[in-house]
Amino acid sequence: MQLQTVRPNIVQAIRAYRVEDLMQAAQDAGQHFLYANLAAADTKQDVLEMIASAFLFPAHFGKNLDALYDCMTDLVHKSGSQPGFVVVLDQLPDHARFDREAREQLLDVFREAADFWGERKIPFRCFYSFQ
Repeated sequence: MQLQTVRPNIVQAIRAYRVEDLMQAAQDAGQHFLYANLAAADTKQDVLEMIASAFLFPAHFGKNLDALYDCMTDLVHKSGSQPGFVVVLDQLPDHARFDREAREQLLDVFREAADFWGERKIPFRCFYSFQ
């Protein structure tokens, strides 16, 4: 798989892509690969904690959507030049404790991060799947 076939700043369902192929494509392109398996998450708090752990966010991460956005954008941007990102949110919860509204709010943060990086001409591709 080559990343050039996927729009550079997008948040989309993983569909026919395989995690292993996305990881290899990111490596081949010299981009960051960020993966979070969220199968064990039940609530928004669980999802945020698992993302923070998987993405190695700093200990002071506020575990809310604003802090998630800050970690995905400003914190990384201030650390220097970035080659691009491939993000996989695998097995997002799909039940009453993490309902459609909560999922959309979470994905909106990643859409906003894609816009942030797009304005800086840096690819940010986020893929997600549901449980």
